[in-house]
Amino acid sequence: MSQLDELYREVILDHYRNPRRRGTLSGDHLHAEGVNPSCGDEFSLDIEVRDGVVVDAAMQGQGCSISQASGSMMMNTIVGKSVSDVEDLTYKFKLMMSIEEGDNPVDPDRPGSVLGDLEALQGVRKFPVRIKCAGLAWSTLSDALQQAGQES
Repeated sequence: MSQLDELYREVILDHYRNPRRRGTLSGDHLHAEGVNPSCGDEFSLDIEVRDGVVVDAAMQGQGCSISQASGSMMMNTIVGKSVSDVEDLTYKFKLMMSIEEGDNPVDPDRPGSVLGDLEALQGVRKFPVRIKCAGLAWSTLSDALQQAGQES
């Protein structure tokens, strides 16, 4: 295993063992839930959007290390970003997870590119059955953002 693969594995395990923003939000917020029926992973989130910016977020769920780490990294990344930036980030993450050659927006030779720690999940592409695990949180986030758009 390369040093980069080992580092990515450590990042994923850290987020799985010590998930960021676990819990619920009180007050006015959006809530969405997602399930991966092929493996039983569950993910739900609360996000508070004020003036077009995600000001707070919390996650709940259970499942494999990939699904839970992906959710933790996502929650850590979206707070403080505009809804438009979060939608763009969601698109780039889903594109990174695409198994089509040439569809990866991440340049492996350019450290610190657009997705930051989320790039640790690009190794999941080698295991197509696990892509849904990594994408569960992001699909749930998309559902919540659609709610935000409908309420505007």
